[in-house]
Amino acid sequence: MNLKKILHIHLLILLTLVPSLVFAYSPYVIPGGENVGISLNTKYVTVVGFYKVNGRYIGEESGFKIGDYILKVNDKEVSNIDQMISTIDQVKNENNIHVSILRNGKKEDVSLLLETDEKGVYKTGLYVKDKINGIGTLSYIDPNTLIYGALGHEIADKNTLQKVELKDGKIFESNVTEITPSRDGTPGEKQAKFNQEQVYGNIIKNETSGIFGTFSKEVPVRDLIEVGKPEDVRRGKASIRTVIDGSKMEDFEIEILELDSSSTTKNMLFQITDARLLEKTGGIVAGMSGSPILQDGKLIGAVTHVVVNDTDKGYGIFITTMLEEGEK
Repeated sequence: MNLKKILHIHLLILLTLVPSLVFAYSPYVIPGGENVGISLNTKYVTVVGFYKVNGRYIGEESGFKIGDYILKVNDKEVSNIDQMISTIDQVKNENNIHVSILRNGKKEDVSLLLETDEKGVYKTGLYVKDKINGIGTLSYIDPNTLIYGALGHEIADKNTLQKVELKDGKIFESNVTEITPSRDGTPGEKQAKFNQEQVYGNIIKNETSGIFGTFSKEVPVRDLIEVGKPEDVRRGKASIRTVIDGSKMEDFEIEILELDSSSTTKNMLFQITDARLLEKTGGIVAGMSGSPILQDGKLIGAVTHVVVNDTDKGYGIFITTMLEEGEK
């Protein structure tokens, strides 16, 4: 067999063995825009602060730090606050309780001294959290897989600024009742009324590019829209779709100012040019995250961040980044 033929065979083998990264998202999706309530159960009980007991910060003195994940209390695993309280109640007559924590990816042991307050109630001196609630905007639903994407950025704990380690969660119906407008240096926010009985879907991933899950409610009846690739996006006129009153989705004009393919979640810098939206909201407000960005009849991205010192400007992520993450 000659050398040329051997090289050809080896090339065929190599091509066969190297997997091709082909994402399965649909080229046409259902655009979002709905305001959604968000409820996450965290994977761990998290220390988010300290309070005084008999004039002392006993939790901090014991060696805990904000952001610590509590894994076990006296060798019993705990995954929520109720389990933690129940376990402590069983061992509170001891001077110290043994707590296993996860800190910066490493397991450590802390000895927590319990004290009683003036009413004789045992206190830990720890503020802890096991769930997060909020609002955001649905970005899209894939009509074939029913995978949805929302927010366009990760959910982080406001106390620790760490990405929330997700246990499970859901998105559900919420209606905008009021908006606190943004002012330069002070971003505003949507206020909403929740209806947790009307579940839209589960949350199975909390990633840098958004939250993702399976849409379980009846799929909205609206025209599909073509997915715009990064190379389709241009500077100039576009629109965002969001809710500023009740559950009514509306499109508002924006101008895309800059493009950055190297960023993870800030691929587009845009400015709101719609006078009515600016009058109502003062610019980008909390709760708009995930609002679809539309241009030339295509879904090209989703709103992610506000420019704090210039709140009529914001950032958006390429929608393909969200779609690819959702399909992984």
